[in-house]
Amino acid sequence: MHVPDGFIDAPVSVAAGVLAAGAVAVSLRGARRELDERTAPLAGLVAAFIFAVQMLNFPVAAGTSGHLMGGALAAILVGPCTAVLCLSVVLLLQGVFFADGGLTALGVNITVMGVVTVVVAYAVFRLLTGLLPRTRRSATASAFVAALVSVPASAAAFTLLYWIGGTTDIPIGKVFTAMVGVHVLIGIGEAVITALTVGAVLAVRPDLVHGVQGSPAAPLKLRIDGELVDAPAATRDPEPARRSTRGFWITGLVSALLLAGFVSFYASADPDGLERVAADQGIDEKVAEHGAADSPLADYGVGDIANARLSGGLAGVIGVSATVVVGTGVFWVIRRRGEEPGDAPHDRDHENA
Repeated sequence: MHVPDGFIDAPVSVAAGVLAAGAVAVSLRGARRELDERTAPLAGLVAAFIFAVQMLNFPVAAGTSGHLMGGALAAILVGPCTAVLCLSVVLLLQGVFFADGGLTALGVNITVMGVVTVVVAYAVFRLLTGLLPRTRRSATASAFVAALVSVPASAAAFTLLYWIGGTTDIPIGKVFTAMVGVHVLIGIGEAVITALTVGAVLAVRPDLVHGVQGSPAAPLKLRIDGELVDAPAATRDPEPARRSTRGFWITGLVSALLLAGFVSFYASADPDGLERVAADQGIDEKVAEHGAADSPLADYGVGDIANARLSGGLAGVIGVSATVVVGTGVFWVIRRRGEEPGDAPHDRDHENA
């Protein structure tokens, strides 16, 4: 749902930019409490993984496709504040280098895709995990529902911004029905991807899933003769904080590179939900040419390479590599800032406990 320039007028775009900047500022401070020496590089990996999976458009209806937004996935894995920053890094790189999502609409995209999805998904996830039995299966199911709800919520947020500052005169009821309808279908795909990814991480490294920390979730329960019982103390990891994340990080990065560099070639070429609704409803009448249209990586291809498969794959690899480098660097800086005297006493107390 990358909003291009020209859909939303300048005053509302500026207001959305201010809102997005405020959310990023709050998230920068909140991320200091969420990140530690293990999760800082993992947050960069999550950003890179989201970049890769967003290249994998999947069909949702005749002539319409969708792709992962990633807000729910990031919020559950690394925390809501860090998730907002992950999505902001991804959206910034996509807009500046890949001409995906307008430059003047960057604030709109961060607000709609990076803030609304994160806030809604994390709230739903925490609500459900608080009500359901504390098991890996329940956490995975909660991730599914949270992701499913977050996508139409994002579509509704775009509709609200369009209602306030849309550049074309289209009945808002028609826009809302079309946007939410198609994004419910996209939300199913988002939910499947999110649940599979969260479930896989819970199976191998539950200590790295922020959303279940502080509760004896999956790894502390066993099902014996159809009943859930506490796992024996000997089967628990007594010092999970000291477990290396290197193997996990390498596996995740290789997976992201393969998805962006190879699997993305088989993604659906149909327009995504917003593009389809914009064309059908006339929202795109005043769409503006992208400011980075001349970028050598525009439209996820390397301009000087004629072979479409090679061009797209190389662009995907460049995008994932850039995202993991920028994201990891940003999160390391945030983490180091959190260790400075007077900045994050809560973190230091926690580490010394």
